[in-house]
Amino acid sequence: MDPARLRRPRPQAFALLGPTASGKSRAALQLAAELPLEIVSVDSAQVYRGMDVGTAKPSAAERARVAHHLIDLLDPAQPYSAARFVQDARAAIAAVRSRGRLPLLVGGTMLYAKALREGLAELPPADPELRERLAQEGQRSGWPALHARLQAIDPATAARLSPADSQRIQRALEVWELTGETMSSLLQAAAADPTALATIAWMPSDRAQLHRRIEERFDSMLAAGLLDEVRALRGRGDLGPGLPSMRSVGYRQAWEHLEGATSFEEFRRAGIAASRQLAKRQITWLRSMRDAAVIDPLEPSAPEKLRASIESWSD
Repeated sequence: MDPARLRRPRPQAFALLGPTASGKSRAALQLAAELPLEIVSVDSAQVYRGMDVGTAKPSAAERARVAHHLIDLLDPAQPYSAARFVQDARAAIAAVRSRGRLPLLVGGTMLYAKALREGLAELPPADPELRERLAQEGQRSGWPALHARLQAIDPATAARLSPADSQRIQRALEVWELTGETMSSLLQAAAADPTALATIAWMPSDRAQLHRRIEERFDSMLAAGLLDEVRALRGRGDLGPGLPSMRSVGYRQAWEHLEGATSFEEFRRAGIAASRQLAKRQITWLRSMRDAAVIDPLEPSAPEKLRASIESWSD
């Protein structure tokens, strides 16, 4: 046996992470036909019920064939977080392992994967009144002004955030006002409680081909009824474009279109562009995971490499 393998910890689970439209879910389903595994979703939008088309949620038939976890947990009006994901994912991993099966985490919400892999800082819970005050300030003064305030308080956090990233600017300022500590200092001081994951980075080598796949998938979502799905969500009356669920890629652009802010073609272009930007961010996250085994899904041998990688860690 390779001495390096003797030194590395046996993984508690496997993670197949990749950009949107790279074929992660299809590869996982194919693998499940060969290995005794169950799939744990790493997707911040698939946790919501009624958000099926725009999240490329596995079908009922696929879920009947292979057990899936962390799907349809919440109503879209409810919040979900990285901390909740870590708790839920660890419970799912333990349950799958207790059945003598392999837990395979599959998805592209890299913040959730990072929190599970590296541990999560203990941050204060949200304060609704404080959040509302900060939101009003952001609307009144503009989020770049609040970003400048954050820059003076916590330059490390401000440096990694866009001045337009209202959600994360709001959270960083909220943490500061609640604790008197900066987000960056709390994250740095947090005692890591990582989960041992054997991570596979499902990384397409041809960006142009990935972009074509993204466009084709967005068009397939339109054909499958994405606008009807968002129309039904809007029709409930208790959801709004500021909710985390409705800020998901595709849903945000569809909501704006249904409000009359964009034409259909503008909506389609915006949805595809946002999906491509998401893929770019996901690839950047993946490249920072230095221990991940990289597999190019565009290679014909990718399925065999995926299985071999998991079997090598399982021995």
